Amino acid sequence: MILACHNLSKSFGDQVIVKDGSFHIENHEKAALVGLNGAGKSTLINALIGKQIAIASSRPETTRKAIRGILTTDHAQLVLVDTPGIHRPRTLLGQRLNDIVDESLSDVDVIAFLLPADQEIGPGDKRILSRLRTDFATKREDGTFKWRIPLIAIVTKIDELDRQQLINKLVEINEFADFSDIVPVSALERDNLSEVRNVLIDHTPEGPQMYPDDQISEERPEDTIAELVRGAFLETLDDELPHSLAVVVDSIEYPADNRTGEGYDGKIDVMVSVYVERDSQKPIIIGKGASHLVRVKKKLRTPVNRIVGGKARLDLHVKVAKGWQSDPKQLEKLGF
Repeated sequence: MILACHNLSKSFGDQVIVKDGSFHIENHEKAALVGLNGAGKSTLINALIGKQIAIASSRPETTRKAIRGILTTDHAQLVLVDTPGIHRPRTLLGQRLNDIVDESLSDVDVIAFLLPADQEIGPGDKRILSRLRTDFATKREDGTFKWRIPLIAIVTKIDELDRQQLINKLVEINEFADFSDIVPVSALERDNLSEVRNVLIDHTPEGPQMYPDDQISEERPEDTIAELVRGAFLETLDDELPHSLAVVVDSIEYPADNRTGEGYDGKIDVMVSVYVERDSQKPIIIGKGASHLVRVKKKLRTPVNRIVGGKARLDLHVKVAKGWQSDPKQLEKLGF
C-alpha cells in the first residue's frame, strides 16, 4: 500500500461533503526478474504470460527497459518486471540500464534471481547477490542473511541437464545463498512453469485486482511496437546486427477525413525510426535492395495489426545518431 487515510471530513460552509471517510492507494503486487544477460528472464516472462511481450536473445543488453507483464489467474494477479541484465557498464547507456534495474527493484514484493542450470555460478552472479543483500537483507550474527522481501532462485534451462546433474545444480544453488525458495524450470519446454507461477504468487501479499483479465502488459503501443521491431532485426541479422541499434516509434496515425476529421477504414500509418551509430551500419540494417526492411515488415504485419487494432502500414526509416550510447542528449531522445 502506498497511502492510507482514515476518518476524513470535508465541508463547504454548512454542507458536509465527506464525513468519517477513508481511502487507500494500493500498489499492485510486483515480482522482479533479475540475473545476468542471457539468464532467460525474457523467455521466462513470455512463457508465463503466454505471449511475447519482451525480446528474448542471448545478446548482451537485449532488454533495455523494464518490461512489465501482467499475469492473471483465477485467483491472483501479478505484475512481472523483466529487468535489463545487471552488468558492469562500459557506456552511459550501460549505466542507464543498471539505473533502470535499481528503479525497478525499489517497489517490488518479491525478487526472482535467475540462474541458468547449464552455467557455473560466476563472479557476475556473486556481484548481483552482493547488491541484493545490500539493498534487501540484514546480516545475522551467524553470518546468514535475513531478507526483507522474499528472494526466489529460479533455475532456468533445466532441459540442458540430466537428472543427476540437475540435483547437483540445485544443491550448489542452495549453498550459494539463503533463498526463500528454489524452483527449476525450462521455459522453452514449458516444464514446471505452473510451479514458478504458484511460488511467485504465494510469496506476494494479497491486494485488489488492478487490471482487466485480458490485459497482459503495462507498455504503451509505441513501446511494444519498438521492441518488436528491434527483436525482428535481432532475429533477421543475428551476428551481423550492430550492437548500437535503437528503435523509436515516432507516431501512429489513424486515417481520417481531412475535411471533417472523422475516421474511416484505411491503413494505419506506423512511423518508425531505426537508429545506428555509424553511416557504415545503415546498409547492414537495410540489406540489399531493402531486403532486411521487407523481411522485418512481413514478419511484424500480424502483431502490429493486432496492437493498433487494424491494418497497419509499417514505415521504417534508418537513421544515424553518432555515438548515441554515450551521449546524454541522444539517450534522452531515444527514451533512456
